[in-house]
Amino acid sequence: MSTDAAVPAPEIHTIHNADHAALAELPWHLPLAEWPEKLLGGLPRGISRHVVRYVEIGDEVLAIKETDDAQALREFDILGALGNLDVPLVEPRAVVGGRRTESGKKLKGALITAYLEFSLPYRALFSRDLAQDTGGRLVDALAVLLVRLHLVGFYWGDVSLSNTLFRRDADAYAAYVVDAETGELHDQLSDGQRNMDLRIARMNIAGDFLDLQAAGLVAPETDPLAAGERLCESYNALWAELTRVEEFSVNERWRIDERIRRLNDLGFDLGELTVTTDIDGISLLVSPKVVEPNHHSRRLLRLTGIGANENQARAMLNDLDSFRSAPEIAEFDELDESQAARHWLEEVYKPLIQAIPENLTRKLEPGQIFYEFAEHRRTMARARQRDIPTMEAIAYFIVDYLANLPDEIRYVDSEKF
Repeated sequence: MSTDAAVPAPEIHTIHNADHAALAELPWHLPLAEWPEKLLGGLPRGISRHVVRYVEIGDEVLAIKETDDAQALREFDILGALGNLDVPLVEPRAVVGGRRTESGKKLKGALITAYLEFSLPYRALFSRDLAQDTGGRLVDALAVLLVRLHLVGFYWGDVSLSNTLFRRDADAYAAYVVDAETGELHDQLSDGQRNMDLRIARMNIAGDFLDLQAAGLVAPETDPLAAGERLCESYNALWAELTRVEEFSVNERWRIDERIRRLNDLGFDLGELTVTTDIDGISLLVSPKVVEPNHHSRRLLRLTGIGANENQARAMLNDLDSFRSAPEIAEFDELDESQAARHWLEEVYKPLIQAIPENLTRKLEPGQIFYEFAEHRRTMARARQRDIPTMEAIAYFIVDYLANLPDEIRYVDSEKF
């Protein structure tokens, strides 16, 4: 009997959209650091406290993180629970335990997650993004993510830019949880737990910016502590707007509508509201009970079927509103919002996306492509002092702008690997 036959097969627990058979064929009897290069196919290797490798299974790229069996299973379960709560994160695919070498030596387990396409680690954005205040926009995105986590009762325990991935979202960023091994999911967080996460965030983000300074990616005069303070300020302002209880007189009910509009502007919907009248019936206490994120994304999806990040969706809805006001559209007064959205899809969005050559589709995701196109078209119109027809604008955008961007669908840190 061969040595291989004596090695017990590892236990692989997968979710419904993971290729269990293909995963079982991977060389689990080898430490992850010793996996052959042919399996990795030139894909990036993760920068982490653990050994992380990427493999391609069918059409999907998977990230494999080596960690203790119990820890891998725990993080797998936490990511699954957070995914059910609609938190932005890397999606879990499988957990592997009971690994042994051919000689019978016990190996660590593994957590397998889907590679988040068009995502970038924070260091990559500083090395390639010349936009002003990149650091501030990343910190603001992390603050929004932390608020969303705290709203669903998740204590992260290790908040940092390093444990987050970022995707472009119009002129901002969207943040995603990539490491949840220190986290705890509760029915509700206490103020003490939230404040502990903020203290950890302040310290870790200062460390992240010190690393950036050491690498020459931010100016030497940048104050690392200021970045952590900005996160706390952004977090506290958003948390207060989403959760504070307001009191006003019974004849000021219009202020509820104002509160809802402010939440919508921040990208949130008010799913449920508790209104309590005082004993004399003179004043009302209004307390948000359920706050739901992605207001603009859900509205765009309902109108057009397009999935996009929140700020991308906002930009597309603004373009749709502009499209509806155009003379050739405005003459059709009977068109409702849904009908106008269908015209916009056929005359603006689809012509752009369908015109992108196959070799350029890896540059940016569709929602970001549209945002960049709208900005490019606006700049052209301002420079030429005239409206730019759609197809003309598309042609210039592809040749002058999109073709010159780096591919972002799968980021590879060529300097390290």
